[in-house]
Amino acid sequence: MTVPPVGRRERKKAATRQAIADAALRLFLERGYEQVSIRDIADAADVSPATVFKHFTGKEALVFDQDEARESELIAAVRQRTAGQSILNALRQHVLDTWLPIAAHPQRAEFINLVDSTPALRAYAERMWTRHTDALGAAIADELGVDHDDLACATLARFVLEVPALARGRQDRRAAVETIFDVLAHGWRPPNESPAP
Repeated sequence: MTVPPVGRRERKKAATRQAIADAALRLFLERGYEQVSIRDIADAADVSPATVFKHFTGKEALVFDQDEARESELIAAVRQRTAGQSILNALRQHVLDTWLPIAAHPQRAEFINLVDSTPALRAYAERMWTRHTDALGAAIADELGVDHDDLACATLARFVLEVPALARGRQDRRAAVETIFDVLAHGWRPPNESPAP
């Protein structure tokens, strides 16, 4: 959903940003978040500390380097959905297309452990999650022509953003995502109750 940078200068900036983020994550996973300085990251990426700050607001942002792109992609999933496709089905497809590959990444467990074990990263992730919820809720509201503070839109946004956390650790993550979206689409019913004919 994001358009890759086309010009040479944009490609070089994107490559530098990615090199910095990759170096930071590698160092954080090797040494621990608190034991790594911006200078360490700059040295590992072969850039100056000023260049690191040109691309990232701080150490936390280095861990969540895809934050802005993920939010933009969520909003695009709603606004640029196929004609006739419901908002919920567009979000279901987006989660299946984007989160399943991330969840299968070999470093995913290490990444989750890094965030969960670092108070500054947990706090940053919570602020990021709240911002994504607000942005997605507003996009849904815009599509439906209602106020941004509409409770139904905010609720849907919040639950959609919870899907990865709820599906994490399940044997069949795809089936888990589908089950959660089915509940969102059709409402909850007890697991031992058969569906209505």
